[in-house]
Amino acid sequence: MDSETSCNKLSTPIKGAKIVPGMGVDELVNEYAGCAFGAGRLAEAVDIYSEMLASEKTTKFFGLAGAMTPAGMRQVVADLIRDGHIDVLVTTGANMVHDTVEALGLHHYKGNEHVNDIQLRNECIDRIYDVYLPDGHFTDLEEFLQDVYAGLPQEKLSIRQVLTEIGKNLDDDSSILKTAAEMGVPVYCPALQDSVIGLQAWLHKEGNSSFTVDAFADMHEFMDICYEAESAGALLIGGGVPKNYILQSMLVTPRSFDYAIQLTMDRPETGGLSGATLDEAQSWGKVGEKARSVTVYADATITLPLMVAAVRTRLSE
Repeated sequence: MDSETSCNKLSTPIKGAKIVPGMGVDELVNEYAGCAFGAGRLAEAVDIYSEMLASEKTTKFFGLAGAMTPAGMRQVVADLIRDGHIDVLVTTGANMVHDTVEALGLHHYKGNEHVNDIQLRNECIDRIYDVYLPDGHFTDLEEFLQDVYAGLPQEKLSIRQVLTEIGKNLDDDSSILKTAAEMGVPVYCPALQDSVIGLQAWLHKEGNSSFTVDAFADMHEFMDICYEAESAGALLIGGGVPKNYILQSMLVTPRSFDYAIQLTMDRPETGGLSGATLDEAQSWGKVGEKARSVTVYADATITLPLMVAAVRTRLSE
């Protein structure tokens, strides 16, 4: 190894974090910047996210997977939409199911993962790790959805249109779907069938043959957004279908993502998309050669609020 190469690799010493009373979230993240491992990655993610949101030419995609809404993250996402920090939301049907449940005043409850699940079943309580949800909530949800579907035009609709109509029928400012409908932000859910919202749409169709939800109808609209984007950035919470739906869009455009941040706990060794690195996405041309990107390996219910809090401070300065 020549001395110049060695010097380049040894140019940035680790700087220990200094924690003082009364420091703000952004001050804490700035202290992380001198550290390694997850702390350094989170600080880098905040830097990238700040630049991405500050760029007026960048179309901002947000991928929402995992059980983020029942865990209490829906207000964070709704506020990002309200403040113009999300231009396109791609999510799972389950997240929108639980968003709608909360919007109807039907709460999730803090529970315990160390529990007899057979007993919970006998008590009509559903469990999402340490979150409890009364099974009876789904009866109210299903009645609401059937009322919404009955009021929809009996014609071919896209999944995005269905979710927009659901949002218009909700009265909860913390709701992701309601906020998106008000702000004109499209919500795409390419696997809507894999949820109670999709199941109830199918049941409605069984009794109303003219009611059709076209799974491909969103593609033209979504690709138009991608083509028209002067620059593109993505914040990916978890992986799965939302991550792939967002990243694959650039395969049919002349460009790649200029910014990409992933918050995940999945590992890359099994070859699954949720754990696939953003470097791997560069081999496909999904993430640009010169893109700013980072993956933070930590629970997104911890890292997302920290990132948002720090970036809000920076954008307000």
